[in-house]
Amino acid sequence: MVTRDIGVQTDPSSPSPGEPSHHAPNLPPMGISEQPALLRDDASDPASDYEEDLHFFHLYSTSDTTSLKSEITSYRYENGRRYHAYREGEYWGPNDEQQNEQLDIAHHMFTLLLENKLFLAPIDAHVQRVLDVGTGTGIWAIDFADEFPSAEVIGTDLSPIQPALIPPNLRFEIDDATYDWTYPRNFFDLVHVRSLYGAIADWPAFYTEVLTHLKPGGWFDQLEMSIQFRSHEGTITDDHVLAVWSRTFIEAGERFGKTFRIADLAKEYLKNAGFVNVVETKYELPVGGWSSNRHMKKLGKWNLVHCEEGIEGWAMALLTRVMGWTYEEVQVFLAQMRKGLRDPDTHAYFDVVCVYGQKSTHEEQPG
Repeated sequence: MVTRDIGVQTDPSSPSPGEPSHHAPNLPPMGISEQPALLRDDASDPASDYEEDLHFFHLYSTSDTTSLKSEITSYRYENGRRYHAYREGEYWGPNDEQQNEQLDIAHHMFTLLLENKLFLAPIDAHVQRVLDVGTGTGIWAIDFADEFPSAEVIGTDLSPIQPALIPPNLRFEIDDATYDWTYPRNFFDLVHVRSLYGAIADWPAFYTEVLTHLKPGGWFDQLEMSIQFRSHEGTITDDHVLAVWSRTFIEAGERFGKTFRIADLAKEYLKNAGFVNVVETKYELPVGGWSSNRHMKKLGKWNLVHCEEGIEGWAMALLTRVMGWTYEEVQVFLAQMRKGLRDPDTHAYFDVVCVYGQKSTHEEQPG
């Protein structure tokens, strides 16, 4: 495929030339007796677990098929975590069982947040073609395919981590959404994205690609988390570990060339790309069970589990490859984060932003 210039392309394995390595910030002592748990060693996991299921995946490549299968399933192991090998380094998150559990927890949490809805866009009940970009474990696509059995649903990702037992109207494909799409123009009724923060270098170009491949009148629906921890009572001060976390990863995203601020930027990007009827809905998602509201307390408890399950995977590659931290520095930081997340006196929350927009029915968009 011909690639598009998608912006800054950095080598995540080392700091930029001429720049010093960034090390972990000086934070107060942990003040807890337990030491960070040792990472389990995933290196013994079979790298070819999914080869027998690759017939479920449509592989877009002119390369030799056997070589491509090997590239997809020969995962990279680093600091005890497993990462994708296809388009290696393009995405920073692990694809191992621990991180997949976090993705499934997030799906449950977001479904609760949206009051048992999978999306907010006002799509037609007889939607026909749906694309879930960055499908992860495929759980959203599976639920959507079950809810809309007449729809043809495609889920794409860099990793073949999805289950083999899926609804008959769903298929998974290995694909990199930052490359030129091979689908027909004006093809999809709905394109869905969730939690792709830090995964796209050129969001305006991505939204243009989405618009090109939506049918006139089709919808795009996106849900993103902000990584900026906040509090209403000022309990998160500038030197609080949660504030340090936010600053650190916003910087890491900019150095990596793939922003973590897409929750704040998506609405205007959609409008600028040419979407109409753009609607943004913002939710405050608590961390922990501190809220007096029963529903929010439940969400906060789920979010605490979600954060504790996810933070190591969110942090390890970015802090070691991009920011130049050592493995030991990351583990100390994670221990301090766990303490900060569990602190009942820190009424922390972060924003979850849902935004959707429609392709105009009046004229075909330029492609």
